[in-house]
Amino acid sequence: MDLKRLSHLVALADVRHFGRAAERCHLSQPAFSRSVLAAEEELGLQLFNRNTPEVSCTDAGAFVVERARKLLFDSRCLERDVSMYRERQIGDIAFGVGPYPAATILLPLLCELRANYPGINTRVEVNNAQYLNEHLRNESLDFFVADLRNLTPESDLTVTPLGTLLAGFYAGAGHPLADQLCTMAEILPYGLASVHAPQAALLALGKVAGLPDGTPLPLALVCDDLHVLKGVAMQTRTVIACPVAGVGREMVEGSLVPLAVKDAPQVMAQLAVVSLRGRTLSAMAEFAVGFLGTLARGQKTD
Repeated sequence: MDLKRLSHLVALADVRHFGRAAERCHLSQPAFSRSVLAAEEELGLQLFNRNTPEVSCTDAGAFVVERARKLLFDSRCLERDVSMYRERQIGDIAFGVGPYPAATILLPLLCELRANYPGINTRVEVNNAQYLNEHLRNESLDFFVADLRNLTPESDLTVTPLGTLLAGFYAGAGHPLADQLCTMAEILPYGLASVHAPQAALLALGKVAGLPDGTPLPLALVCDDLHVLKGVAMQTRTVIACPVAGVGREMVEGSLVPLAVKDAPQVMAQLAVVSLRGRTLSAMAEFAVGFLGTLARGQKTD
């Protein structure tokens, strides 16, 4: 069976409608239906249930589609690798970063790329791990960097730890809790702001704050843009959780101050690179990953 016919099976499994799947494959519906029927006849299996408004895979269909996806992915990887080998290209780069790496190690990388590889086109997506995961899987990103605690192990992904970023709690200058020891419970009335945080971390902080067992620490504001969070902290009495390396300028200017929270556990972001298993990174992507690892290790305690 050729790859094009396999792609028709995957399209139908994805959209569950012959008309929409045909449109996605740039075929007329009759031609698309003939292709699916021919695949079923060739395999001697019924792959789809057609007696409901929404087409669904049979057990045999799910089995075949799963393997078809792998074959199509391997085919795209082969074409990409051959192209890079043939043309000796460094290759353009598209990658994603979560909020913490965006505020700490992204700028130095982009400056390095623009200074030393001006002919390379770079696209960066800054978002949460779930969004980046979806875009990695549809192959619009070469890799992404996010907090390891926000990642769910998946068999089709390769996760490579980069390093650890220390984080802490910060407030605007003149905050009532500044220049004194305070507790997590004392922070709560002012409201805590953060990027999307792992549930386990919120549960641990909730326990420290004296909340009932199984109650996560409430976040007054959740935003995946650290620049926005810092602005809120500087203009209100909201407290933010932020990596140490992400508030260097504000600390020097005195617009943000660290809070001494005596009962808080050490807060860290465990950065990792996530890529698709089996997909070769371009030379440019490999350089970027290596550079990011050096930055992450260097900023561990800054």
